[in-house]
Amino acid sequence: MYQIDLNSDLGESFGRYTIGNDDKIIPLITSANVACGYHASDPVVMMETIQRAKEAGIAVGAHPGLPDLMGFGRRSMAISNEEAKAYTLYQISAIGGMCKAAGVKLQHVKPHGALYNMAAKDYDLSKAICEAIYEYDKDLIVMGLSGSEMIKAAKDCGLKSASEVFADRAYEEDGTLVNRRKPGAMIEDEDEAINRVIRMIKEGKVTSITGKDIDIKADSVCVHGDGEKALLFVEKIRKTFGENEIEICHL
Repeated sequence: MYQIDLNSDLGESFGRYTIGNDDKIIPLITSANVACGYHASDPVVMMETIQRAKEAGIAVGAHPGLPDLMGFGRRSMAISNEEAKAYTLYQISAIGGMCKAAGVKLQHVKPHGALYNMAAKDYDLSKAICEAIYEYDKDLIVMGLSGSEMIKAAKDCGLKSASEVFADRAYEEDGTLVNRRKPGAMIEDEDEAINRVIRMIKEGKVTSITGKDIDIKADSVCVHGDGEKALLFVEKIRKTFGENEIEICHL
């Protein structure tokens, strides 16, 4: 029997703006990455998301991003390692305090968007982020792109790590995600996406965009809940995992 965590980025609504289907996706996953106010979310949304996760019995993680509400944290920014450490500590402290008030244990930290992709390739940036996590709570799990600098930095800092894979994203030969602006970056066919994930879990392999097989480690699969089609996909992936002796459980 294989085991895998299903995670989703949640709590990304802001003020009067509603993003995602958190209430529908939460019952289908095992780990929630909750936005911390920099790229999305606000204090009310953060607290509501934590409460929903608690009621559903799923794990809560911090989802810190770059201070870029307008760009949803998907635009790269020139920040120093010191700034990255401070930004991370600020955001996980906020959600950690809310979790404490709600009687929920913070399980993991997964950087968001551009910060995630920047850290995947930049060891020093990853180290700064991991230092912030370690200084806040050395028992937190670092969730990062499989085979990335973030995973290496977590290990070097003495932190547990979880290697994340994506069902709907194409991979470069070096294991990084294909830029969303490039053709073929998104896997549109649902069956192909699910079969790719099953192979990642069972064989530790994935076919890159060039057609070359590369090694990959899968501890958690990121799924999205935006739109009805995405929700149906999550239900389908859960069903297919069951048929392939893959147990869904939190980290």
